[in-house]
Amino acid sequence: MSNALKGKVAIVTGGASGIGEAITRRYVAEGAFVCVFDLSEDRLASLQDELGVAIITFCGDVRNLADHKEVVKRTVEAFGKVDIFVSNAGVFDGFVSLEQLPEDKMDEAFSMIFDINVKGLLHGAKASFKELKKTNGTIIATVSNSAFYPNGGGPIYTASKHAVVGLIKELAYELAPEIRVNGVSPGGTITNLGAIPPLKDCVKKLDPVERERLIRRRNPLQIAQRPEDHMGAYVLLASNEARAMTGTIIESDGGLGVRGMPLAD
Repeated sequence: MSNALKGKVAIVTGGASGIGEAITRRYVAEGAFVCVFDLSEDRLASLQDELGVAIITFCGDVRNLADHKEVVKRTVEAFGKVDIFVSNAGVFDGFVSLEQLPEDKMDEAFSMIFDINVKGLLHGAKASFKELKKTNGTIIATVSNSAFYPNGGGPIYTASKHAVVGLIKELAYELAPEIRVNGVSPGGTITNLGAIPPLKDCVKKLDPVERERLIRRRNPLQIAQRPEDHMGAYVLLASNEARAMTGTIIESDGGLGVRGMPLAD
């Protein structure tokens, strides 16, 4: 570790599991203080016990602007400032296709995915930008390979991540020069992220070994990525080494943009 973020203060949404937990742990290892914003009281308590005074926790819902405002307030009270806002919380549609989408669940599924994946970023930016202006801070959003390539999810998830890309670019334009806004686009990653409840019954169940094989086969580097594989990008974008970067999305996906035809088994 390099202590690239020594003394910086970050808020990480969805920061108690999956990629978000890896961000929390890596930022602490790099010398940052972190407010972990998550829905799971149990996971938050476990992280607090383990990481101690380097973090504070907040149990809330990224769909609520009031929760974002409160988490910013508590972070400033605890650590004096906010340098980094990581909008990472997200949900998935389980690759449910247009044909598979149940008509009686479409509105619920659409609202849940867009409210968390897109509105969560908008709320976070709205709640944090005044504090980030004071520190010439940065916003980092977790994107997805589905924002650039088809078949990274079903139509609802894919549309939500395209929207995140648009929001990153608009916010980068509006918030410059004081605040940088960037994203990280992970490829297929081994986490516990499953389909949202309205779509669970439509999802084909995959054996973990088969799931890992399929992820490896989809990218030229043949990597079944773990959350830790993306952390260099999140550290770089949060650090002063990326001071000339805004409106940028780092594709940490095993090379999907050059994949061509699927590799043979």
